[in-house]
Parts: sequence; C-alpha cells; structure tokens
Amino acid sequence: MPESPTRPRRSLRLSALPGLVAAAPPRVTVLLGVIIVALGALIVIRPLTSLVLLGVYVGASAIVSGVLELAPRRAPSWWARALAIAWIAGGLVILVWLGRSIELLPPALALLLIVGGLASLGEAMAGGVRSARVLAVAWGGAQIAFGALSLTWPDLTLLVVAVVFGVRTVIFGVTLLVRGIGAIRTGRSGATDAPDRPSDRVRWGTALGRYALSLVLVLGVVGGVGLDDWLSDGAPVVDGFYDPPDTLPSGHGRLIRTGDYLGREPARGTVSRILYTTEDARGRPAAGSGMVIVPKDPPPGPRPVLIWNHGTTGVARGCAPSLADGTATKWAIPDLERMLARGWVVVAPDYSGQGAPGDFPYLIGTGEARSALDAVLAAGEIDDLVLSPQTVVWGHSQGGHAALWTTQIAPEYTPGIDILGTAALAPAADPAELAQELTSGDAGAMLTVLVAWVLVPYADTYPDVELNDYVATGARPIVREMTQRCLSEPGVMVSALTALGLSEDSPFDTGNLTTGALGRRLEENVPTGPWGTPILVAWGTRDEVIPITAQQRLVQELCSQGERVRAVPVPRRGHQDMLQPKSALLHDLARWTNTLLLAEVPPASVVDDCAR
Repeated sequence: MPESPTRPRRSLRLSALPGLVAAAPPRVTVLLGVIIVALGALIVIRPLTSLVLLGVYVGASAIVSGVLELAPRRAPSWWARALAIAWIAGGLVILVWLGRSIELLPPALALLLIVGGLASLGEAMAGGVRSARVLAVAWGGAQIAFGALSLTWPDLTLLVVAVVFGVRTVIFGVTLLVRGIGAIRTGRSGATDAPDRPSDRVRWGTALGRYALSLVLVLGVVGGVGLDDWLSDGAPVVDGFYDPPDTLPSGHGRLIRTGDYLGREPARGTVSRILYTTEDARGRPAAGSGMVIVPKDPPPGPRPVLIWNHGTTGVARGCAPSLADGTATKWAIPDLERMLARGWVVVAPDYSGQGAPGDFPYLIGTGEARSALDAVLAAGEIDDLVLSPQTVVWGHSQGGHAALWTTQIAPEYTPGIDILGTAALAPAADPAELAQELTSGDAGAMLTVLVAWVLVPYADTYPDVELNDYVATGARPIVREMTQRCLSEPGVMVSALTALGLSEDSPFDTGNLTTGALGRRLEENVPTGPWGTPILVAWGTRDEVIPITAQQRLVQELCSQGERVRAVPVPRRGHQDMLQPKSALLHDLARWTNTLLLAEVPPASVVDDCAR
C-alpha cells in the first residue's frame, strides 16, 4: 500500500530565508531573486568572499531558525527546544566573534552539521511517513559524519561548503524569480493555497525518491569515510623518539639520543636517527633531528663527513626525511653508495621544526645552517664513531640554500668543523629574487601552496612579518592548513585541490609579497658569503622549479666576488631527476668532492670555471 500522508512537520534548517520570503509580494520576490542570483554567482566565482558571507549567513540563519522553532504556536518538544537553543547559541558565537569567524567557521559548521543531524534523527524517532523517517535517519547520519570529517580537512571543507552555498544560493534565487514572475503573470500573490491531497502515484514516486536519496547519502558517507581513512593512513606519524626532554642539555650540538631508522637502508651503510640540541633561526635553544649514515666497512682512522641538506618536503613536523621510508637511499641522496664505499659518513639533518618540535626555518638561512652543523657535532658523540673535521656540504633546492648558509656561518658557529667545499644543486639561493620571479605571473595552484610554505614559517619566525598583511581574511585558516601536509603524503592532494579552488581568487596579495617586512626578511636570507672554499653549482637544463637564469646569475655573482666556482648544467634533466642514478651530474659531483678531500690545493681544472 502507498504510504499515508501525515501532517507536514517543519524541521530545523540551516537557512530560515525560504520560509521568511514565502509570502512576499510577487515584485519583491522577483527583486530578491535577482539579488540572490547575483550574490550566488559572485560567491561561486570568488569563494574567499563567500567564506565571510557564509559566516554571517550561517550565524543569522541559525539564530532565526532556532527562534522560529521556539515559537509558542508550535509547542515544540523538549528535544526540539534543546536543539533550537543550540542553534541559537552557535549562531551567536559566529556573529559575536565575527572578527575571528573564519577561523571559527570550520568547528562552527561541524557543530551545526552535527546539531542538524541530531535534529533529523529526532524527527525520525518522532514518527511519520516511513520513507520520510528513513530519509531523516540517512540525512541525520550524513550530517553527523560530514561534520566530523570537516574537522579533519577544514580548508577543503570550507571551500566546498562555500561553493555549495553559492550554488544553492543561485538555485534559490532562480526559484524566487520563477515564482515571482509566475505570480505576476497569473495575478496571484506570493502566498500559495493549500495543496490538494496527492494521488497514490505521486506518493509512491515521492517515497521512491526518498529511498533513492537515502541510498546516495549512505554511499556518500561510506565513500567519504573511506577516502578519509586512505588520506589519513598516508600521513607520517611522529613517534616518541622526536620528543625532547623537558630540560635540554646545555650548549648546541649535544647528542640527546640515538635510535633505529625505520626505513630502507643503503647497501653499503647503516642508518641511525639522532636527536640533538641546536639553535633556531632566532638563536633560541631548540631540538633537531636527522640521520647519520655510516659505511659498513670503513677504512681505519677518522671519517670525513658529507652533510646532506635535503630539498623541500613540506614545512610540517611530520615532513622530516628521517620519518620517511626511502630518504636514506641513492634515490634521495645522490651517489650515496659510491660515497659510502669511499668511506664518507653522511649526516642528513631534518632541520629544526621537522621531526622535533619547533619553528621550521624554510628558506631561513641561519636556522637551516645551525641544524646542519649541530647535527655533525652531535654525530661526533656517537659511540665508536670517530669523525674527521674535514667536511663537504651538499644540498638540493631548499637544501642548496641551506648548504650555502652552512658554509657561510661555519667558521664562527662551529670553528672545529673544517668545510672543504659546498655543492649547491639547483639551489633556491636567492629567496627574494625567487619570490619576485614566481609572483610576477598568474597565481597557480602550485604557487599558492609554495607561497603558504614560505609565508607561514616567516611569520612564525619573525615578529614583524604579520600573516594578516599578506593573506586575505577568508584565506588565513586555509593557508595555515596547507602547511600541515607533506609532499610525500596523499593528503597533499587536499592542499592542491584547495589551491586549485582558489585559482580565481588568490588568497595572497602577490603584488606585495616582496615588499614590507616580508621583503626585508627575504633579502636578509640571501647568502652573501664570503665562502673562501670551492663551490659547485649544478642545475638541470629542464628545471621546472628554479629558473635557469637564476642559477646562471648566481655563478656570475660568485665569480665576480672571487670565489672558485664549478658550474655544471645537467643536460635534459629537471629539478628532481638531476639527482637520480645515471644522471650526468653524479660523476662530476663525486670527482669534485673527492678531489677536495685528497688534494691540499685542488686543481683549478676541477674546481674553478670562473677564469674560462
């Protein structure tokens, strides 16, 4: 038998506007429709704008819906009264703290979704048509589930909700236009007469539609939870090894503890993790972590040290290379097996703020360099490991910047370490110039993520760099959230999707990123030397990240300062694959490095191209 109709019940809704305009005069309805369609279109095109509007809209709608639910003529149950009060309280929180409403929006939306879900479950328990009760249960469960998921991925949730809000607004505006125009043509008012009793066919169709929608909601929840599990499982987990003691040993470069490395090891070496004391970019005591890779059968005597400064992995604590599986192999450290075979000990710092807690010094020279030099001092305290003062510094991309700074500050910061030379591989040597180059074009998705990774660490490190000066109001929590994911985890796709969603509404004032306090701090972090020891600069001729012209200018500047520079353009290689096995770079890099160790005065033919 078809389901019997019941008296329609008004449920709590996120938006109270449809009920308020239902009885408006036709001409007012048309005007409202035009305004709402335009507003919705603006929101879809400019999602950051919609976040601010969404905060106001959600707060006001929650309050109005709650008040209407408490109307005396409705005689609401205790359950409805409690939920209505929760809606009013949530709306007030958003509106009262509107200055921080965007930051509050993710938890506020999550709370309102959960409250709405509970309200739908309450309606299902109150009785009524079977299909309506099934839909209420499915809808309530979906709201609760997606409310919980929105706390896990707040940046993407905000954008999705904003765009959905914009689309819904457009649809609602079109509905008002159609209703208003229809009423004007027929001469009727905006109010409608009570509908006739629906036929059995209509009731059957309605019930079938409700069941189908319920199935879609259930499948959506299952898919969302499964996707969340997949993304979350791929995120690195920072284990207890990286938690420093409450009181750090005095002085920098002191070994706190060693531990087993949990990833793959090279064929010719063994890997240990280290936790040690260092200083951050502001000179404050901090903890650092990293890896020490020791040859399995080293020649007798103290071992020379090769510092490997890694490239960009992200700026979150979990992005430490010592947490990843393949970062102690030849696929991550160029020519590692050959260097181990020749007796080099490789020290690979994570930099402070990765692995160990603290502020991560992304393209902040002193913070990167101190982490690297202190890792060498700490490695020297490992039992049965005797290190030579003779050290060569390598670094790629961000690590190339770190390598130049490492050699620059070593004589003063760690005078016991004898830096023989520096290999800067596709280095991001000039952060200010790179920022100017990158922001001169359109802000794409990759640029949005990269700027977030630079701007947030600079704002966390330097008191005069204010995030609010460079980031749109609606984008601040989104930008912060982008910095919590690493290149190696699936969750970085969420950052990419979020950035893509912002492609037409850039969260940054890109025209001013190289001015003001940020511009000054970027300039401060350009290494200027002097170095006094040989430098190798290499880059792929197909580098898609760092402009080749920037590398060529760096070589020219170093030569003009009287430095000994070997310039190695790597044919047909890009930014990352220039490091991989079979790259033409590896032979030159190994020959240059071993020449520095073996020759008191390295021949100019190997280390100096400036005179050519």
